[in-house]
Amino acid sequence: MRHRPPALVDTHSSFRHLTKGHRLQTSSLIGGKWVGSADGTTLAVTNPATDEVIARVQALGAAETRDAVDAAYRAGPRWASTTAAERGTLIARLATLMRRDVERLARLMTLEQGKPLAEARGEIGYAASFLDWAAEEGKRLKGEIIPASAADKRILVLRQPVGVTAIITPWNFPAAMITRKLGPALAAGCTVVIKPAEDTPLSALAIGELACEAGIPDGVINIITGKAAPIGDAMFDDPRVRKLSFTGSTEVGRMLMGKASKNLLRISLELGGHAPFIVFDDADMDRAVDAAVACKFRNAGQTCICANRFYVQAGVYDEFVSRFAVAIEGLRVGDGLSDGVQIGPLINDAAMEKVESHIQNATSLGGRLVVGGKRVRVDGHADRFYAPTLVAEMTPEMLVCREETFGPVAPVAKFNSESEAITRANDSEFGLAAYFFTRDASRLMRVAESLEYGIVGANDAAPSTAQAPFGGVKHSGLGREGGSHAMDEYSEIKYVSWRL
Repeated sequence: MRHRPPALVDTHSSFRHLTKGHRLQTSSLIGGKWVGSADGTTLAVTNPATDEVIARVQALGAAETRDAVDAAYRAGPRWASTTAAERGTLIARLATLMRRDVERLARLMTLEQGKPLAEARGEIGYAASFLDWAAEEGKRLKGEIIPASAADKRILVLRQPVGVTAIITPWNFPAAMITRKLGPALAAGCTVVIKPAEDTPLSALAIGELACEAGIPDGVINIITGKAAPIGDAMFDDPRVRKLSFTGSTEVGRMLMGKASKNLLRISLELGGHAPFIVFDDADMDRAVDAAVACKFRNAGQTCICANRFYVQAGVYDEFVSRFAVAIEGLRVGDGLSDGVQIGPLINDAAMEKVESHIQNATSLGGRLVVGGKRVRVDGHADRFYAPTLVAEMTPEMLVCREETFGPVAPVAKFNSESEAITRANDSEFGLAAYFFTRDASRLMRVAESLEYGIVGANDAAPSTAQAPFGGVKHSGLGREGGSHAMDEYSEIKYVSWRL
């Protein structure tokens, strides 16, 4: 490994102004050392709002990945042997440091990812909450004593850490998707190698710096930046890696699942979604409209659990579309660092092209463009802003009804009966999140049980929280993150038959 000191910003004026002298880490963390790539290659990190290159991070490859796995493997026994309380103290300290640096971390996130600064601040708090929860939950990871079938025997069930864990995270929530995995992995006694998304590595490296400051031992957390293929292949080829936790697309998840078979790697996959949002005619309309805006347009629609298909009962369809349109028109589009902005840029040009193709397809098949449907020009910025859009008269053959748009587009369809709404909502290969609004208690339970989704928001557009299990069914993934269930993902069960 080639060791380098932490890099300081000295060329990117906008970032230097915003961080006010704070260190910008661009090297990778392996075994407690900040290191560069063997051949000196780097990857540019670009602000999606301006196309400005704000930093260059190290482009590590297979050799450095093996170094990171080696560091995690060496650190594993000592970390696993510490008490749950000791691990919890260090994990909680990391959460405290993240909250201390919320402004710096939020601005960094907005620069590399584009989301409005208010949302970035919220994500830092959300990310810290996973660490807080895991710090306490690790103390409750307990085994069992089972009555034996013979007087001279005892049956013990132990819970032990899985071992070296590979964590691969996406660009849309560059802090929270790390801590949601990192917290329970560390609390269970695992060591980790984190591969953040190429678009948003700076948030991960900043968390790594705070982990060092928190006193988490060298090698327990390793963070490597670079291209996905060489890093991923090295992880899957190394038998010392015993667990993979991945958040990303279903397409990539399928590929990783195949690669994991080589070493029978334990996997958790949080994959794509295509969430239905159902409004029944007895719903509280004020609440439903407000929830629809929040659920659809958070992070410019670039979230795996945001609403993708809106189904509204015939009796309130016109009212909902009218009120939803007014609310959408009031959303402000612009650079996430500007005051009052609610919709930031899309992450890249491919994302913009997908949104436009979905709109073109919908309108060509009879969809009625109510609001939006065009790019928004922001002076001095990249051409990557899209107006929040409402398309009425959605039909099943439209792409917006079959594929995850991952942009600020809300397609709406009318339905008549409860059974029709459930059938149409379940008509998807995805099963991550679903939402519905009703004031009928009996209907609430019927619909919640009938929807084929891992997460259901009943009169609630924001169900994600650290203490609840997060994950999907069908092609939306395997395993759960959050709550006590997350600890199961990072621990093995060992049965000890003890003869006295």
